[in-house]
Amino acid sequence: MASSQSLCGYQLYTCSSGKTQLNSFKKGSISVSSTATPHGFLSFGQNPQFQRALFVRATASSDSKTGRKQVEIIYDPEEELNKLADEVDKNAGLSRLNLFSPCKINVFLRITGKREDGYHDLASLFHVISLGDKIKFSLAPSKSKDRLSTNVSGVPLDDKNLIIKALNLYRKKTGTDNFFWVHLDKKVPTGAGLGGGSSNAATALWAANQFAGGIASENDLQEWSSEIGSDIPFFFSHGAAYCTGRGEVVQDIPSPIPSDIPMVLIKPPQACSTAEVYKRLRLEETSKIDPLILLEKISKAGISQDVCVNDLEPPVFDVLPSLKRLKQRVLAAGRGQYGAVFMSGSGSTIVGVGSPDPPQFIYDDEEYKDVSLSEASFLTRPPNQWYSEPGLSTACSSSGTDFSQSSE
Repeated sequence: MASSQSLCGYQLYTCSSGKTQLNSFKKGSISVSSTATPHGFLSFGQNPQFQRALFVRATASSDSKTGRKQVEIIYDPEEELNKLADEVDKNAGLSRLNLFSPCKINVFLRITGKREDGYHDLASLFHVISLGDKIKFSLAPSKSKDRLSTNVSGVPLDDKNLIIKALNLYRKKTGTDNFFWVHLDKKVPTGAGLGGGSSNAATALWAANQFAGGIASENDLQEWSSEIGSDIPFFFSHGAAYCTGRGEVVQDIPSPIPSDIPMVLIKPPQACSTAEVYKRLRLEETSKIDPLILLEKISKAGISQDVCVNDLEPPVFDVLPSLKRLKQRVLAAGRGQYGAVFMSGSGSTIVGVGSPDPPQFIYDDEEYKDVSLSEASFLTRPPNQWYSEPGLSTACSSSGTDFSQSSE
């Protein structure tokens, strides 16, 4: 006789509906009425009552002598609820997102000419670095207004901010109607030549696209972003790019610089107007070296002082003589410590590549008591992911942060 070990055994019989009916039963603290279909599935009554978690398994056996059939049933509602919860999570739309918004440096920056529209043509090796802001996005119940808050003063919270401009741009281009509560945890200094605001805008475009289900391609986002800023398209590269035009023509390249090379960023409190810098620029006084030769040298031999050319240093130093003095002192004090010392972008950050530590005089001299110091390294991102803060395993994550207290 063949038999199965069961919690409860019942005779099966065929009813007029063609289904095999299983008697109602009560075992321990479970009470269920169920039906076994010809295909072997079990359907339970609408109101089962459970006092403890059991597991459902149905096995049938028969007695060859008597022809009687038995079935074993164990039920676990927790497993079923977990499956339902997984299905809900899978189908639910994204509601919150935390993203890292890294800044960049210009390893070299050549100004190659002035355009008819008043802008200047440039050729530059842009590279993302590990210093960055953190931005928290949450879907807003409002369908009419974004709300932005930040941890620092002096940052505009209205549509003058590139984050809000980027969200408005995304809605305009896609026709979506998502609005957001956004909190910007600012780490990148402003007026530093590090592209912090441009990175924030690119990050906002990426976030808006994630909330919309990725309906726009990265190429779309990159192209659209040039409408609100020349440096923004770069951040849709994979972290290293040869940029020309106003900066919006981006040629994505493999990083020519090892990511483990450290650097220190020294940012004095003084800043200078980019418009004033370009006003003082004299094209006849800029470097004449071919930027493609600079790129080739870096690709072959890495960073050195002779390849870190920045044509904006002379006009910036004309506006801020103290910044010129700072660079000269870092160069003199850091011989053997830094492979290169240069200004990033239009200033006013001085970058020392090769060590995360500033020279000792930065700590000793009263003149530099208010400088901002940051250590960083070179950073890239994998395909189809946003930049990840070093030390974190994912580029974006959901957040349980309550945004309801964010101020407008």
